[in-house]
Amino acid sequence: MARNSRQFKILELIAEKPIETQEELAAELVGMGFNVTQATVSRDIKELGLIKINDRGRQRYVNETSDSKHYSSNIENIYRNAVLSITSAQNLVVIKTVPGGASTVGMNIDRLDNVDVLGCVAGDDTVLAVARTNETAEEIANRLREML
Repeated sequence: MARNSRQFKILELIAEKPIETQEELAAELVGMGFNVTQATVSRDIKELGLIKINDRGRQRYVNETSDSKHYSSNIENIYRNAVLSITSAQNLVVIKTVPGGASTVGMNIDRLDNVDVLGCVAGDDTVLAVARTNETAEEIANRLREML
């Protein structure tokens, strides 16, 4: 029950004020009596599907379902700025990114909800997406290239 109430409070907080960092969010929650760490807040952000958007020159967390226009814009910006190359080999799609960009790119590929993507594994600068078939791997690679 504590997790549910904490996550509900996170949604309230980001709706009420611009929260820029996980540390800032953790401090707000601690001030309200929740016993949290940055790692706990990070898991909550992922579970809630929160994203960061640019709001008048400042970053802030929002609920992706509350602002799908910003979410789409965010995905496009991530790809344009982070992806270096996309290659398919049999049923695998290999996406090379700038250092540190792979986990974000992989997460966004997962969120595309493409039934032909069985899953992604991300390192520091490489994402490996496993496709259902060799043919769908090429289709996925082409779709990801179109997003660049």
